[in-house]
Amino acid sequence: MNRDAYLDRIGYAGSLAPTAATLAALHVAHLRAVPFENLDIGLGRPIQLDLPTLYAKIVTRRRGGFCYELNGLFAWLLEDLGYAVDRLAAGVARRDGGFGPPFDHLTLRVHCTADGVDGAAIPWLADVGFGDSFLTPLHLDTTGEQPDGRRAYRLDRDGDARVLWQRDFDGAWTPQHRFDLTAHQMAEYEPTCLYHQTSPQSSFTQRRVCTLATADGRVTLAEGRLITTRGDSREEHPVAEEERAAVLRDVFGVRLG
Repeated sequence: MNRDAYLDRIGYAGSLAPTAATLAALHVAHLRAVPFENLDIGLGRPIQLDLPTLYAKIVTRRRGGFCYELNGLFAWLLEDLGYAVDRLAAGVARRDGGFGPPFDHLTLRVHCTADGVDGAAIPWLADVGFGDSFLTPLHLDTTGEQPDGRRAYRLDRDGDARVLWQRDFDGAWTPQHRFDLTAHQMAEYEPTCLYHQTSPQSSFTQRRVCTLATADGRVTLAEGRLITTRGDSREEHPVAEEERAAVLRDVFGVRLG
């Protein structure tokens, strides 16, 4: 693994000290450079979770990925920089209530201290693989509202687990996912990763998506629509199938060849 090439991929040239400020800066840089996308699934290309394969796809070929890929590789970068990282298993919230099974989503607990502060490390929730979610890591042990730009998030306790909630622009709170604090190995995510690649019941086999955070909003290609949000404005344009490759290349930097 080439750490410098990874940092160049996300356009990061700041401090490498393993502090909360560095974690936040890396988190934002990653979200603005590496798209959340499931395009390989629609192309029938198998997704593998070993680090050399993830590095080759995301850093060398400058692609994106979904949670197992993005958070799996980001965890390696953080560990290489001196952070203590735990890979947590989450069940994603369902529209009909409840949550999906464990390992539905991979999220990260990162331990680090604040800049210039001695003492015990603080646990943070970091996640560069959930699509349109929080931009900067959340205090894992804080139960109150945590502002994040025009949105806010909170982490409610549910027994030994936590539930992540998002307050959207209209003020409504929506559950995102539920996770416990048990640390796991990457191999434990492989069965569910395979399910999401192959099952007709998985949302990842039902629709293609590529989405990227921007300095003032987000840009998303979802099937035949290019959606751009900037502050309070939203623009939507149709994208013909023969135009998709050019949009992926020019807007997201993604080449599928």
